Amino acid sequence: MEWLGLQLFADLPATGRIVIDCRHEPFLVLLAYLVACAACFATLDMAERQSHSEDPTAHRQWNMLGACCLAGGIWAMHFISMLAFQAPVEVHYDASLTILSLLIALAVAWLAMHSLDRSQMRTHHYLQSAVLIGLGIILMHFVGMAALETGARQYYQTGLLLASATIALLTSLTALCLARYFRHGSGTLHHAMKYGASLLMAGGIVATHFTAMSALTLVIPADTALRLPSGDNSLQLALGIGFITLLISAASISTALADKKLQSKEHDLRRVSVLLSQLDQARASLQQAAHYDALTNLVNRRGFNQVFAERLAEHQATQSHLAVMFLDIDHFKRINDSLGHDAGDELLKVIASHIKAATRNHDLVARFGGDEFCVVTSLNNRDEARHLAQRIMQRMKEPIDLGGRRMVMTTSIGISIFPDDGTTAEELLKHADLALYQSKGNGRNSLNFFNDSLKTQASIALQLEEELRVALLEEHGLCVHYQPIFDLRSRQVAKLEALVRWRHPQHGLLGPDRFIAIAEANGLIIDLDLWVLRHACADLAYLQRHGHGNLKVTVNCSAVTLSHDELPNEVEKALFHAGLAPWQLELEVTENALMGDIQRTVNLLKRVRAQGVALSIDDFGTGYSSLAYLKRLPLDVLKIDRSFLQDVPGSQKDREIVQAIIVMAHTLHLQVVSEGVENAEQLAFLEAHGCDYLQGYLLGRPEPLAELRSLLERLEHQGGLFSPCCDTAQPVSPDLFADTPGLRAGASTVRQGH
Repeated sequence: MEWLGLQLFADLPATGRIVIDCRHEPFLVLLAYLVACAACFATLDMAERQSHSEDPTAHRQWNMLGACCLAGGIWAMHFISMLAFQAPVEVHYDASLTILSLLIALAVAWLAMHSLDRSQMRTHHYLQSAVLIGLGIILMHFVGMAALETGARQYYQTGLLLASATIALLTSLTALCLARYFRHGSGTLHHAMKYGASLLMAGGIVATHFTAMSALTLVIPADTALRLPSGDNSLQLALGIGFITLLISAASISTALADKKLQSKEHDLRRVSVLLSQLDQARASLQQAAHYDALTNLVNRRGFNQVFAERLAEHQATQSHLAVMFLDIDHFKRINDSLGHDAGDELLKVIASHIKAATRNHDLVARFGGDEFCVVTSLNNRDEARHLAQRIMQRMKEPIDLGGRRMVMTTSIGISIFPDDGTTAEELLKHADLALYQSKGNGRNSLNFFNDSLKTQASIALQLEEELRVALLEEHGLCVHYQPIFDLRSRQVAKLEALVRWRHPQHGLLGPDRFIAIAEANGLIIDLDLWVLRHACADLAYLQRHGHGNLKVTVNCSAVTLSHDELPNEVEKALFHAGLAPWQLELEVTENALMGDIQRTVNLLKRVRAQGVALSIDDFGTGYSSLAYLKRLPLDVLKIDRSFLQDVPGSQKDREIVQAIIVMAHTLHLQVVSEGVENAEQLAFLEAHGCDYLQGYLLGRPEPLAELRSLLERLEHQGGLFSPCCDTAQPVSPDLFADTPGLRAGASTVRQGH
């Protein structure tokens, strides 16, 4: 087959002269290989820059520059290799075909760079591109060979020709894979591997050319005269082309290196900019976290202190009024206990929005933690502070839907005014807190302004706290009084309720209402309860040794003590040291004390009851316990609160309630004690409806141990408090207690019991 004067896939002619003295100049062959290496390395750099370029214009420019480097390198390698070819004939080159071969090289290089520009390359993409590029290289080679004019015809051996084409295809495929691989990466190893890849790719291109040259045989036709070579400028031309190509490749590599450094600096600047931006965001986040509450987005205590100090400084300069309000959500703990902390958090968000909506834009609203909030507002007179507080309280009463329930919350508020109630932040906050404590003590859902009496009360409470600690530590001043509880069946004193008192050196005899709350607030209540337990057991043992062996003693147990894991052990120790049987002790707990961790409470009470100690639920009906809980508790006695007996027998509703409680208790196999019995009509009503035990001022007041003993002896001498008769038992004349201090009927119903 003849193509452009080339004899492809054709046998040598029978006539003609074969040119056999053909060789290649080694130096020029080496130069061609170096040119190809430089071009391949530059092409890999251009492919890398092309993949890292973000600007579309720069992307196209790197694409074109890479194509020019690759095309120039391949074509220069081919042309220098042609100049390295030496034969004993005159050699000329056709300019048009030489330029055409260069254009073909450009087209092949553009196709290669375009293939590398794909975002994803699959196997068929690699194969398709490799075939096109390989065929293009072969086409460029033979067009360049067609430009060789020697006067002889070019014949090519079929096997070597196919081998050259195969090498071209494999070289193209390898070059595509290497170029795709080296588009990403950095470091010394990456560059070393890229140098090796350039040598490999250049070797493939050179091998393609010289394999095709090996297939070449020059045959001078018989009728053609042999033209010997004249002047030879191949070396100069090859050096010129090689120098220009190497210069272009070096310039391209330098440009790529400079762009890489510039882009690296740009990336560093962007990274620094991003880091600075992230640092600003982190600083803002830290500022937000440090000064704002994450849950409600209100100012927290730290932020409040800073802003409040600034506000206070401004008002000190102008001597204008400023109000500080402490808010506490009433019974918020019940929400957490019943619905969970997640529901409590959602409720706090709604409450915070209600408070914020009720205040003005310039008011400072903060959350101190838990359900405590604080509002600071400028005002002209105290009425403005009252109106703002009332507006907050009214807004708080709006129904809130939470966890499928519709509820209404209330708040207690304490207010202090600058400069009337203090001139420093510490004073104003402390005085607002005292006013809040007053609001909570008055039944909650109220507001109170600070006054000097609150400060006096706080000082007295602090003094009492310190003295109570000393009294417990030294066991000096505290004492136990006992109120008798009568058995309606035997008409005898069956139990004694132990009630703590404090003989204060300045304030006289103090009832528990003066110091129990202080003990609970300051962690002294457990020690106080256990002190009463030990002394009550010791006093009962004393009475037992003096002939009163059938009595039991009942001891009150606070909610805090009830959660004390060591309570069963303490009960066991108190009984052991006093020498009492467990049946002689009864622990009284209130409804609300039972309603904390109900499962833990049940387990603890079962441990106590397993010792043989009786358990009583006190003040029944005044708490918020469930009857479902009541039947789970290991109880023995139920005490009806005095509030249900006050209007008996005059009030029909109260009579029915008391009757229902007695019936319910007996159904649950519980004995019933009714406290607050103050007249004979109440006594007769309770006896008629099956009450088991009675307690009240009609029957006996709380007395110290010495006076109690004389009372018990008189009762035994008289045969009991009641005289039996056929119809209704009548109480013995109060003259029985004429010589016993404090035993007077009709006394105040305020029970000084713990």
